[in-house]
Amino acid sequence: MMSRPEAGDLGPGALPGPSSFPHPVSPLPPVSPLPPAAFEKAAGEVFGARLPLAVAYAELLITDGVVRGLIGPREAPRVWERHLINCAVMSEIIPIGASVVDVGSGAGLPGIVLAVARPDLTITLVEPLARRTAFLSEAVTKLGLDATVTVVRGRAEEVAGGPPVAADIVTARAVAPLDRLAGWCLPLAAVGGRLLALKGSSAADEVAEHREAIERLGGSEPVIRLCGAGVIDSPTTVVEIVHERAVVPPRPGSSRKATGSGRSAGKDGGRGTGRRRTRRG
Repeated sequence: MMSRPEAGDLGPGALPGPSSFPHPVSPLPPVSPLPPAAFEKAAGEVFGARLPLAVAYAELLITDGVVRGLIGPREAPRVWERHLINCAVMSEIIPIGASVVDVGSGAGLPGIVLAVARPDLTITLVEPLARRTAFLSEAVTKLGLDATVTVVRGRAEEVAGGPPVAADIVTARAVAPLDRLAGWCLPLAAVGGRLLALKGSSAADEVAEHREAIERLGGSEPVIRLCGAGVIDSPTTVVEIVHERAVVPPRPGSSRKATGSGRSAGKDGGRGTGRRRTRRG
């Protein structure tokens, strides 16, 4: 005796029924690349005459950036508030003509944002994943930033020793706790240069927890800066650490942690590299 098909099964010659396939997911509504009305003034203040270029970058983020998985689809409607303006306001603490290395650049946050807002800066985007560096290189070319932006594929600990080398400013956003960030990023900064780490509400707790480790890594007392006060309702929190002295970092594969002590480095104290550098743009 032939058994009766279970609900949702397709018997011989049967057509798919309603329970045979999952229900389709409703697509998210289209998002405009223009800044929302609530952020038009802030966008105009931080990007000035280069606001159209920022709009072009926003369009890349909400289209290719979403398709390639660099930002989540639900981030697209908030790209100005949470990403572009949030990153751009930190330019107020970066000196004119500075060299900047953006570690773990991802979709270009904050590196490309800074390049759009500040054409006087020379910026290197450091990112280990090929699909992200591909997006970064394409974005740099499409936005016409080739003259001031270089994309380097590699990890921060691989590119220490340069190029890039001895940057005035090293930036990082949502990458790692402060002790690990200091271990990765301070070697990329010139002595006297600064690490600017974009952080959230936990910044003060991280500073308290990792203060001693940062000092051992050659960093100064961390200072919390609030950027964009008077421009945005919730200023961007940036932890600033000055690179006070060079130290010899642990060799790759060493069991020593980044928080371990380091000795002062001489001229040959840099690490070897295994990086891959792309062309400008």
